[in-house]
Amino acid sequence: MNSSTPLAERLRPVSLEELAGQQHLTGKGSVLRTAIEHGKVPSMILWGPPGTGKTTIANIIAHTLKVPFYTLSAISSGVKEVREIIEEAKNKEKAILFIDEIHRFNKGQQDALLGAVEKGIVTLIGATTENPSFEVNSALLSRCQVYVLKPLGEKELVELLHHAIATDEFLKPKKNELKETSALIKISGGDARKLLNLLELVCEAAPSESGVEPESGGLIITDELVMSIAQKKIALYDKKGEQHYDIISAFIKSIRGSDPNAAVYWLARMIEGGEDVKFIARRLVILASEDIGNANPTGIVMANACFDAVNKIGYPESSLILSQCAIYLASSPKSNSATVAIGEAFNAIKQLGDLPVPLHIRNAPTRMMKDMDYGKSYKYSHMGEGNFMEQEYLPKELSGKKMYDPGKNAREEELRKFLKERWKDKYNY
Repeated sequence: MNSSTPLAERLRPVSLEELAGQQHLTGKGSVLRTAIEHGKVPSMILWGPPGTGKTTIANIIAHTLKVPFYTLSAISSGVKEVREIIEEAKNKEKAILFIDEIHRFNKGQQDALLGAVEKGIVTLIGATTENPSFEVNSALLSRCQVYVLKPLGEKELVELLHHAIATDEFLKPKKNELKETSALIKISGGDARKLLNLLELVCEAAPSESGVEPESGGLIITDELVMSIAQKKIALYDKKGEQHYDIISAFIKSIRGSDPNAAVYWLARMIEGGEDVKFIARRLVILASEDIGNANPTGIVMANACFDAVNKIGYPESSLILSQCAIYLASSPKSNSATVAIGEAFNAIKQLGDLPVPLHIRNAPTRMMKDMDYGKSYKYSHMGEGNFMEQEYLPKELSGKKMYDPGKNAREEELRKFLKERWKDKYNY
């Protein structure tokens, strides 16, 4: 390796003894370690947060077993690449196929793996940050063991930092000193790979940022120094951090505010930051009801179609589908009347509790219920003119209570007119 190789890659462990954390899987007597030591490693899904050792464990297994090792990224690979590797692996013995971010594979891509895994042509090791019971289809999941990786603790992360300073061939000669580590750990979010690469960035950028060369004793790394460099050099998008919520908020508010330019910008920021495209699609479905509703009923149809397509297509092509949907919703008329209406209904329940259903609209499947006047005096709507019969459907305590107030947009003005014609005074607002 050379200095252009990222620090996290230079320090990647090659044995279980070097691996940070995950003792429940790789410690002496643990289930995965025992399987590796006996050379009987099953196909598996490694599920855990970013930077906890999923790729490293896959590499250690291949290194220990000394078998052919193939690797694919679900972000950039498809069925074609999967089939090519399976064909090549047929001539090998106990080949391992590692697929990073396997949750991004769609059903067709996952199905292409089934036969090879079932016949033992390859031992599959899939890595995912998402719950595999939701993201991996059941047929493939049933053929794999699922191992859950735990987030690294602060003690383990600090040990990694000191190990890097003391042992890396390019950092060790600089004699840098880790005076504070809180900022490094906070920004990295417990991701060991991000942590080490951030440390390297600080060590490289600090002299030029400060305008002076470090003294012969080496650089003193403080929280203040780390923050000043990080804010200038890296995008602080963290799927679990404050920036995550700020950017999704900006995205939603841009669409609500009918600004497609801003919507696609914040969409791109999320995708570039590694946000799960299905999370974005889910938010668009919610927004289509919350902020557009009956002002444009096609909005939720578009958003739901977007969600389905994103699930089928996967990343990176799904970014095109998300862009189309975000632009459509941003350019659509807006209404929050459905949101307000359900809020009013919830408030009525909180204030008055569970009011009884009026007798005339109760179900009356038995003779006894009919004798108790269940369903009595109910007016069947289709018997009336225009398929409408005026009667009260709310409990008497809520009679006349306004829940739904049509929004001031072309589509809902039509609904307002329709309701006024039917109900006269009841919807005359």
